[in-house]
Amino acid sequence: MAVEVEIPSVGLSSITVSEKHGENSPYFAGWKAYDEDPYDAVKNPSGVIQMGLAENQVSFDLLEEYLDQHPEASGWGSGLSSFRENALFQDYHGLKVFRKAMASFMEQIRGGRAKFDPDRIVLTAGATAANELLTFVLADPGEALLVPTPYYPGFDRDLRWRTGVKIIPVHCNSSNNFQITLEALQKAYNEANAMNIKVRGLLITNPSNPLGMAIQRSVLEEILDFVTRKNIHLISDEIYSGSVFFPSDFTSIAEILEARNYENSERVHIVYSLSKDLGLPGFRVGTIYSYNDKVVTTARRMSSFTLVSSQTQHLLASMLSDVEFTKKYIETNRERLRKRHATIIEGLKIAGIECLKGNAGLFCWMNLSPLLENPTREGEVTLWNSILHEVKLNISPGSSCHCSEAGWFRVCFANMSEQTLDVALKRIQNFMEQRKIKRSHSYL
Repeated sequence: MAVEVEIPSVGLSSITVSEKHGENSPYFAGWKAYDEDPYDAVKNPSGVIQMGLAENQVSFDLLEEYLDQHPEASGWGSGLSSFRENALFQDYHGLKVFRKAMASFMEQIRGGRAKFDPDRIVLTAGATAANELLTFVLADPGEALLVPTPYYPGFDRDLRWRTGVKIIPVHCNSSNNFQITLEALQKAYNEANAMNIKVRGLLITNPSNPLGMAIQRSVLEEILDFVTRKNIHLISDEIYSGSVFFPSDFTSIAEILEARNYENSERVHIVYSLSKDLGLPGFRVGTIYSYNDKVVTTARRMSSFTLVSSQTQHLLASMLSDVEFTKKYIETNRERLRKRHATIIEGLKIAGIECLKGNAGLFCWMNLSPLLENPTREGEVTLWNSILHEVKLNISPGSSCHCSEAGWFRVCFANMSEQTLDVALKRIQNFMEQRKIKRSHSYL
């Protein structure tokens, strides 16, 4: 009789098998539920509607129209010489014509209130790569970044997983509409010191936080003063800056630096991406804009791991250089988002749901705390499960964004058609009505 010898499984690296990937979260579980049962008005009308994806599809027709009218943008121009120019290896700086167009677009969506130098732009394969790359540059394993809550769930992966850097949450609350305060910043900084963890920087998301709100200028001024006193870096994630409903409400950190004659600017770095403003997440185009020469040089070296294809740069250089197109796109996109935002806020109000007053982004922050049987994270997840599996809506519970208060949910509204949004709102309204009936019966 043959003797069976147990062969040990082949191991993987400790980094890849660690839990720092952050995907053991309701945020990603909701995506999986949608992927397994996606809503389709005709083929699967009872499927899950995706309201957990911050994607901008409200102006996709404008992009398609541009490409239809400018086929040369996605082609190879006059012939083989153009093909060879794009097919052959490009240096880490990226195409100069694209960096120039990108800098111009970044100025345009900020209303011309800030200037950007193309030579300070570092190209990356999306904002995910930009945030991770900056984390590698600014901090060593075991050191930390302060990140105000609630924050994008993907940061647990992007900032920590491969870098070994820690996240120290700066807890904000609803008493002041989740605005960042100096008290909260100092408290988080002190907590890090108490744990003997060195803080290397603060990452703020303006206005790309889950709240759908732009940070007030006065608060940005205080934040810049805080990082200067603590001698740490400031990363300003501004990937939704062109999707602001009311542009006057949004202030880029670049505006403040310019007003201060760039004093202490060497500690400031801006992350930007075309995934939200132009609705092109599949193109994987992100940028780091730094006022620090050493950071630009080092980030450019590391960007060899996250290069953007020359063909993509060629196409977008043509599109973003067309001032007439970008002007029309920005104005139309903002107006459509404003209307879409008004639609979902009104629909939720009819259902009896209040939302935080937003002025930016692709989502709203709604309060379902009155529905919680237990005002805890567990109670919130129980409610989220009901909404996902019974109502068939994938929304993101606040706990997945590290919100310190139970009952808040992020709801995206720009990644679907108006018809699908109407269906989603009807489902929410029906759900709330059933809850009211159930509560009234319990009192009898």
